[in-house]
Amino acid sequence: MPTGLPAANSSVVTDDEGWVWAQIKAEARRDAESEPALASYLYSTILSHSSLERSLSFHLGNKLCSSTLLSTLLYDLFLNAFSSDPSLRSAAVADLRAARERDPACVSYSHCLLNYKGFLACQAHRVAHLLWRQSRRPLALALHSRIADVFAVDIHPAARIGKGILFDHATGVVVGETAVIGNNVSILHHVTLGGTGKVGGDRHPKIGDGVLIGAGATILGNIMIGEGAKVGAGSVVLIDVPPRTTAVGNPARLVGGKEKPSRHEDVPGESMDHTSFISEWSDYII
Repeated sequence: MPTGLPAANSSVVTDDEGWVWAQIKAEARRDAESEPALASYLYSTILSHSSLERSLSFHLGNKLCSSTLLSTLLYDLFLNAFSSDPSLRSAAVADLRAARERDPACVSYSHCLLNYKGFLACQAHRVAHLLWRQSRRPLALALHSRIADVFAVDIHPAARIGKGILFDHATGVVVGETAVIGNNVSILHHVTLGGTGKVGGDRHPKIGDGVLIGAGATILGNIMIGEGAKVGAGSVVLIDVPPRTTAVGNPARLVGGKEKPSRHEDVPGESMDHTSFISEWSDYII
């Protein structure tokens, strides 16, 4: 689970970060040559920058700016955060790898960096979360509002998110204030990690490492989705889901039954296996 560790002052580039950035630049050069209409865009967004954090900061600043929240202000804000906190950079690299490795529609790292709104929303959220922890809450909330407006992804700036995260498609994802998302988690579109009413305090779900949450799933309350668990598309989950089990339906039930639920060995957040449980759960055929 992410712990919200304080930022460290370091701009040292790791080997993994350097390799991914080299791949992104090589892909951008290739695409600029094959599609001249994109050459200027690729130069200004990727090829003119000396590092991943500068490219990402520039791109997010242009995506999230408005007539009153200027791109130059946002660029400085993002660049300061990414440059001063190596955990933000390592998380961005892990998220790029997650998209490239888990989503067959992701044709390149540069494609993810430029076009995957789930990736971009997550990186912007990390900066909003840093601002929240620094007690710069009005700015964190303003950034949160712009992320929701531009990307249709609503993550409260207090929510804690690990690394290796894939928000696949991402439209309509809602993550509440006290939610926690672990590492190597994959979440599809229109997923809600919400509360159960007006009661304050710790009131949102805790998602363990390696969890897969299918499209349209709703998980409500301060409950735990155990490590390596799977929540089927469209499910409504109101109680804890044990590790390595699958919860499906409305209300959600464990595949194999409550007493002896079926357990899987893979990590669904990484394997993206949505449907292998069906033969055990239903005899439905078309």
